[in-house]
Amino acid sequence: MFLFNGWHRQWRNPTPFFPSVFYARWLLCCGVVFGSIGLSHAAHGYAQFGDMKYAPGFSHFEWVNPQAPKGGDFSLVPPSRSTNFDKFNPFTLKGTAPPGLHALVFETLLASTVDEPTTAYGLLAEDIEVAPDHRSVRFRLRPEARFQDASPVLAEDVKYSFDRLTGPGASPSYRQLFSDVSAVVVLDRLSVRFDFKTPGLELPLLVGSMPIFSHRWGEGKAFDKVVMDRPIASGPYRIGRMNFGRDITYERDPHYWAQQLNVRQGMFNFDHVTYKIYKDTTAQTEAFKAGEFDYIQVFRAREWARTYVGKLFSQGKLIKKELTSKNASDFQGYLINTRRPQFRDVRVRQALGLAMDFEWMNRQLFYGAYSRVQGYFSANDFQAKALPVAEELAVLEPLRQQLNPAVFDQPVPMAPSTVEAGGLRAHLLRAKTLLAEAGWTYQQGALRNAQGIAFTIEYLDGGGSEAVFAPFREALKKLGIEATYRRADFALIQKRLDNFDFDLFTARFPGEEAPGGDLSDRFGSKSAGIEGSSNLIGIRDPSVDALIQQVQLARTRPQLVTRLRALDRVLRHGYYMIPQYYSAVFRVAYRAHQFAMPSVAPSYYTPEDWIIRTWWTQKEAP
Repeated sequence: MFLFNGWHRQWRNPTPFFPSVFYARWLLCCGVVFGSIGLSHAAHGYAQFGDMKYAPGFSHFEWVNPQAPKGGDFSLVPPSRSTNFDKFNPFTLKGTAPPGLHALVFETLLASTVDEPTTAYGLLAEDIEVAPDHRSVRFRLRPEARFQDASPVLAEDVKYSFDRLTGPGASPSYRQLFSDVSAVVVLDRLSVRFDFKTPGLELPLLVGSMPIFSHRWGEGKAFDKVVMDRPIASGPYRIGRMNFGRDITYERDPHYWAQQLNVRQGMFNFDHVTYKIYKDTTAQTEAFKAGEFDYIQVFRAREWARTYVGKLFSQGKLIKKELTSKNASDFQGYLINTRRPQFRDVRVRQALGLAMDFEWMNRQLFYGAYSRVQGYFSANDFQAKALPVAEELAVLEPLRQQLNPAVFDQPVPMAPSTVEAGGLRAHLLRAKTLLAEAGWTYQQGALRNAQGIAFTIEYLDGGGSEAVFAPFREALKKLGIEATYRRADFALIQKRLDNFDFDLFTARFPGEEAPGGDLSDRFGSKSAGIEGSSNLIGIRDPSVDALIQQVQLARTRPQLVTRLRALDRVLRHGYYMIPQYYSAVFRVAYRAHQFAMPSVAPSYYTPEDWIIRTWWTQKEAP
């Protein structure tokens, strides 16, 4: 899944989106120790690269309060700035589902934990068995698992969910994500097996993260016609009252089948969770101060510094905090649509990046709150550095004939810094040279190619980024490039992105502790031509495809690190994006004296997910 301009599109990631998780992304990671050493037997959980923290029969996760009381209400605004919702099916391409629907209503075979980034434990499945050759995984469902209509969760529902998600009518990103699944076989009433085309430690994790719904949901209809049918799922909440398109309340199911389960102890304590939707940031902020909702995550440094201040904060009635985590840092950048003819030359894309003065923006607009993104896996173990070392070269060498020689003999490209001698002026001079080499020269008052066509760029935005784009636009103007700012609403942006109808667009991909399954959708050649995929850039590079495959076949954490560094290096030499910035903290504000939280802080989390899953109403606390 990716985020853009503070929005998220839930259907882009088939795993429950715990904003973020991105915001940081949650892939329920599987690949147990017994799988790594070639054994095959049932287990209560799955760890991709090592031992599981919680032994069989554990009572609860340590980051919850198992005695937390149930009751009370919690209200918030979605991290996305969607202005409405028009369907109850979050898995189809067209339309907008309400915020929270995926995470609160639908459940998966496995459950994530915030203290182990690549481990998951049985939720709908009571045990998991991986074949010694890693070409299949069997799940046995809990006999007590129930949908909200009281019907049992059966193996046929698992297969039905898979068939619907990968069939016509669903978002194409699901077919891409589950493309390595060759078959789903119902073994008996409660047992189901996923067969894989190739072995891979992450594949059991991917299918374990698939949302499960009843075969009666939308039965007899094409999946894209299942629009207003209320989901028949097994989660802790169901859809309650709503002001359609403006706010929605989820009601805790008093008969929730898993409320005594160890992976659900102390969780989902609020009776009602309400998402409020506001059309602009100012109205949203004033509504928070007026008490219309309880919690908000703030994404703009200027707004955090200048708006979230005043008497209510100084009196302690409203709390603002900067929360830290161990999450991998998010990626954020201007994505360049290489399907457009003016962006196909790598020298042009490199030149565009030279026109962005991050240091000035951070100083003048962001109160020094951000760090510069340096790659697709910024500020974590997967980020390529300097020249490739021996382990990386071993991965890259078989692809030498397909790769730019610079990948091997030049340091990995770093985001341009105007702190260097000459500042922005020197960067623009270098950009002018690169553009000329690519056939673009200044003629008749504009930068033009040999056919006399002027170089133009349209920046598509949902609003709020015009001030940030303005200095970049002015620098491009000095190069003779006409850059226009196009503001659009959520629905139009979604449609244009689905059709790859844009020049420049800001996207944010949540950091991941073990990237893998989603890389094909984001960077793979096949997804570049699939409507609605996450490959907005339009990358079609066999070497990138080969590296993604190597990442997905990694058997150890060191292998994963090396192969992701190689992928990061190749992508950065392609100059497919203009790196922006990231924050190392979550900025959140909430009502004081109303809520209580567990004593053990999470490690890998997003605030919204952590709060909804583990906080409780203070006045009812023991």
